[in-house]
Amino acid sequence: MSIHVSHITVSILTSWVDIVVDKLIYRWCFLNLDDGSADDYCSLVMAAGKSGSFKMLEPCKPPPSKKPRKERNRGKSLGTTSSTEVMQQEIWKEFPEDLFEAVIARLPITTFFRFRSVCQKWNSFLDSQSFSQHCAQVPQSNPWFYTIAHENVNSGAMYDPSLKKWHHPTISYLPTKTIVLPVASAGGLVCFLDIGHRNFYVCNPLTQSFRELPPRSVKVWSRVAVGMTLNSNAASGGYKILWVCCDGEHEVYDSLKNSWTRPGSMPSCIKLPLSLNFRSQAVSLGGTLYFMRSDPEGIVSYNMVTGVWKQSIIPAPHHLSDHTLAQCEGRIILVGLLTKNAATCVCIWELQKMTLLWKEVDRMPNIWCLDFYGKHVRMTCLGNSGLLMLSLRSRQMNRLVTYNVVSREWLKVPGCLVPRGRKRQWIACGTAFNPCLTATA
Repeated sequence: MSIHVSHITVSILTSWVDIVVDKLIYRWCFLNLDDGSADDYCSLVMAAGKSGSFKMLEPCKPPPSKKPRKERNRGKSLGTTSSTEVMQQEIWKEFPEDLFEAVIARLPITTFFRFRSVCQKWNSFLDSQSFSQHCAQVPQSNPWFYTIAHENVNSGAMYDPSLKKWHHPTISYLPTKTIVLPVASAGGLVCFLDIGHRNFYVCNPLTQSFRELPPRSVKVWSRVAVGMTLNSNAASGGYKILWVCCDGEHEVYDSLKNSWTRPGSMPSCIKLPLSLNFRSQAVSLGGTLYFMRSDPEGIVSYNMVTGVWKQSIIPAPHHLSDHTLAQCEGRIILVGLLTKNAATCVCIWELQKMTLLWKEVDRMPNIWCLDFYGKHVRMTCLGNSGLLMLSLRSRQMNRLVTYNVVSREWLKVPGCLVPRGRKRQWIACGTAFNPCLTATA
């Protein structure tokens, strides 16, 4: 039986979680609660709706301060005059326990992590099979972006476009003595490759679920293009990773077998060397990976199920540079810089299936493109599924923008600052991933 949870219920519970977490943080600061007492306190919170008499009490009262209007209004909407008074018992005492996980699965990601910090019992939801099933029923939100900056290559930064906020995670399992870059993603997982093209790693940046892949059977240390697909609609069904180099050597990793296999040689109909465009990440569409190549201009594809390679000769638009593939709703998209004389503009093309030609469908607003006039602009495209992040830079400029392929909306992205830093970072590379709490490496 499917469970329907209204947006109003989620909104109310989100506000309730914020109040609970804020109170627990305050209590821990003053009482120095250990893990056991934290879990006991969690039990009280969970039982609050049933008892009808639970009251959040503070051990001591901080100096009074004026609260923002937004917070005061939120308190009124929950039936409270301040966060120290009794929560509305009528809201929670009738709340069914079997709906609790269904509602929690619909919380915003950032709210969920505040929720996890309450106690071990709530934190254990990540390991719950029923919670995973509820998460699978929630429609996917906007992808997040995992990026690496020029000045800080040993740590990543994540951007949440819904909240327009940067996060700075620490993935403790990644090696620190070598540079490791994100090269592909599938679902909530990101694939990393060290700069020496030797070792692969897969990680969920949100939960720190991590796996170091076994050594490759083919000892190729030249630059490779990488693609990643899921075996099913969820990462729990396993995933596959393909690497391919310009001489046609390639291997496929299967997470369920935890091993690399060499499917065979590149067919003779595909011209070698491939002259792969390493600036363009592979596009995953219906179990097939698409890579951009030059000489001749076009696309090579590999079906991860059948193991069949194909090639399409597609001439690139004139005056094009820094171009990369993307996809949206089954359509293959091309994004790149179009430069003529001293004018530069970001343009979007869509591949026409009948003619195998690129058709321009959109371009960046002219008022923005004026900033590029007469400048040597370089562009990096991060993410290639529906929502794109573009890093545009020159000696005099450093700009981040997102482009929604469906709504054709261009938005400026706030600058990425390292914690306690003031200088805006230049994004060197990155990938988009769908934030998923239950995806495991």
